[in-house]
Amino acid sequence: MSNTPVRAQGKGAARVTAPRNSAVGEQGSTESTEAAQPHKSVKGPQGARSESRLALVRRARRINRELAEVYPYAHPELDFENSFQLLVATVLSAQTTDLRVNQTTPALFAAYPTPEDMAAADPEALEQLIRPTGFFRAKAKSLLGLSAALRDRFGGEVPGRLEDLVTLPGVGRKTANVVLGNAFGVPGLTVDTHFGRLVRRWKWTAQEDPEKVEAEIAALFPKSEWTMLSHRIIFHGRRVCHARKPACGACPIAPLCPAYGEGETDPDKAKKLLKYEMGGQPGQRLRPPADYPGRPAAPLGAAE
Repeated sequence: MSNTPVRAQGKGAARVTAPRNSAVGEQGSTESTEAAQPHKSVKGPQGARSESRLALVRRARRINRELAEVYPYAHPELDFENSFQLLVATVLSAQTTDLRVNQTTPALFAAYPTPEDMAAADPEALEQLIRPTGFFRAKAKSLLGLSAALRDRFGGEVPGRLEDLVTLPGVGRKTANVVLGNAFGVPGLTVDTHFGRLVRRWKWTAQEDPEKVEAEIAALFPKSEWTMLSHRIIFHGRRVCHARKPACGACPIAPLCPAYGEGETDPDKAKKLLKYEMGGQPGQRLRPPADYPGRPAAPLGAAE
């Protein structure tokens, strides 16, 4: 069966095209640290082959370029207007979907627009507002704590340094990198479950620990690419390369993927597995960017 990628074209539509020749040994400049290392076996749609460090770097960067063409509109899928809103939304996104967070935050930010307001919130009232996101008691405790820390230690402003952000309650490296990359323009890798799953499927790393994953992937790419690389990988993981049943037969980077065949390879069946705008469905944001080709999500409680 042929591998047919799907690329979003226009408002909520998708176009199917044949994958381009994706040979690993393409021409490209790399740093001296990317010199050939001991070979390792990589199995893709065309069978097993050995891959040097140089070939791995080239393949990884080729995948990034391919994903940039498929998802030129890749973006953080949380609605936010400032760094405080992004920080809060990212904390709320743990163990739930960005869609559910986006449906919850309008009322939350209307009630508590600033760190000072949220720090002074009644805990039970705050819990009820964020209840739809799950684990609302623990999340409310984090929001109260980080808001108080912003008020008392940072003058009511979200700091723009990772070492400061990770001192806030409920904020780890993943959350800090989301805020830095998307509110401050500081490059960072967002190693969430989608990111980790895909980079392991692509044999970019074998690490499971998020910090080790971050370090190994960072070594494959220029720092300037880190934030957008994260968005592209997460977009692909949510839309095509699912955890349980990846849509291999509709994947635009199938020729570059060592894990091709783990999912559905029949193009027609695979196409039915596509999600969000790739499958003609609403996205996760109620207020997506202007260049998003899909439909906005519906507010909480609204019929879709």
